[in-house]
Amino acid sequence: MKRIHTRNHSLLNDEQKIVYDSILDNINQKKGGVFFVYGTGGCGKTFLWQTLCYRLRSEHKIVLPVASCGIAAVLLPGGRTAHSRFHIPLKLDENYSVGLRHGTDISELLQRTDLIIWDEAPMQHRHTFECVDRSLRDIMSAIDKSRAKKPFGGITIIFGGDFRQILPVIPEASRAEVVCSTFNKSKLWESCEVFLLKQNMWLNAGNNDLENKTIADFSKWQLAVGDGKETNISPSPDTGEMLIKIPDQYIIHTSGDPIQKLFEVTYPDFIQNISSHEYLRSRAILTPTNIVVDEINTTILEKILGMVYTYLSQDSIDDAGDDDNDFRSAFPVEYLNSINMPCIPKHELKLKVGVVVMLMRNLNQIMGLYNGTRMIVKSCRKNSIECEILCGSHVGTKHLIPRIEMIPSDTNWPFEFKRVQFPIQICYAMTINKSQGQSLDTVGLYLPKAAFSNGHIYVAISRVTRPEGLHILIDSCDGISTNITNNVVFEEVFYNLPSVDN
Repeated sequence: MKRIHTRNHSLLNDEQKIVYDSILDNINQKKGGVFFVYGTGGCGKTFLWQTLCYRLRSEHKIVLPVASCGIAAVLLPGGRTAHSRFHIPLKLDENYSVGLRHGTDISELLQRTDLIIWDEAPMQHRHTFECVDRSLRDIMSAIDKSRAKKPFGGITIIFGGDFRQILPVIPEASRAEVVCSTFNKSKLWESCEVFLLKQNMWLNAGNNDLENKTIADFSKWQLAVGDGKETNISPSPDTGEMLIKIPDQYIIHTSGDPIQKLFEVTYPDFIQNISSHEYLRSRAILTPTNIVVDEINTTILEKILGMVYTYLSQDSIDDAGDDDNDFRSAFPVEYLNSINMPCIPKHELKLKVGVVVMLMRNLNQIMGLYNGTRMIVKSCRKNSIECEILCGSHVGTKHLIPRIEMIPSDTNWPFEFKRVQFPIQICYAMTINKSQGQSLDTVGLYLPKAAFSNGHIYVAISRVTRPEGLHILIDSCDGISTNITNNVVFEEVFYNLPSVDN
């Protein structure tokens, strides 16, 4: 670890070193404190987290790296999702605490912890941080009663993220409700010391001055889109929606089959490279809705040679009540099989050996099996599917994925729906929300309908690490491609944030 830390530390830029030194000074003096590192994709937040982890662990200190999503957690040394680490309930309000209890192994671990790193914090509802804060104050008060009055019980904690990205997802919430749910609207924000990372680590990645200028211009355009400052057409302050014109160099024009055209651009020479892990992990098609994702993935599956393996789920109703028979007859199995939700796999799952899939549940975070982990199907068996992890710190490891029981936690149905199925879905295309936290060399962005969530366009265009890797296809109402689309930005989120413009 010392060797890795020495190498990483030598690569830190001046901005990163300021954060690094401040955190270490705080830990060494046992001050406790809350910090937030604010910066765009490519500014080196994950690299900074890794460097801090290696430094502290080489000194036999305890650091707990967590993230708001599995994709980000897999990039951290020993990372876990925040919900898993702190036992955070799925449903929260301003009075909840997390499931931490005195005398347990996790409480003793937290009492010895020197640093908590929490990546992709802006994705979480502010109630998440507030309930963790209440529980940590309680746990740490067993050591020193005065720590019950300190944020997060006096444990040094550093958050990171970009408020331009997708904010907490609240079904059917108004713009005001979404803005009020963000971390910087919490009372804890007053305790945060904010650091800015402005320097984009990709800006000097070109081979000459012309390439570096192209990358710099691309980065400035990304920031302008994320801030809502890109050239607007008919802005609508009431809804936060504005029309923007996408530069022509990123636009795909077609009057034919848009999915086929986008596939050819995003996955060139697909059949020749179908076994190349580097080829598959470095590209993806992004789109706002799961319906379109399924359509694209089905189209690509048909292009792959080989036997189709079909797996059907077992669906049932729990808690039917006293009138069990009458209740169940009102919802026959055929109806239950037709239910499709983003949080669970379909009733009919079709796979082929060699297909790229995404895990839909946290199965074993220690082994890299997170919700969002991309894998390749190696073999299809009767009661399990063998998959090889495609990216992250556990790349190349193989695992047997079993059928598991899945119960949606938030539905409007008058019953508890249960589905037993393999927790995977085909993943040549994914939703923009699911892509948050990933870095890709080639991104195909398909917009058959306008983006509808704050930060959708910004998240999609900031997943790509190079400007020539971004390809956008926008369908107009008449079925002909266009270069104009909606960009939803809730500018109120930035009111108490420092500017990170380059």
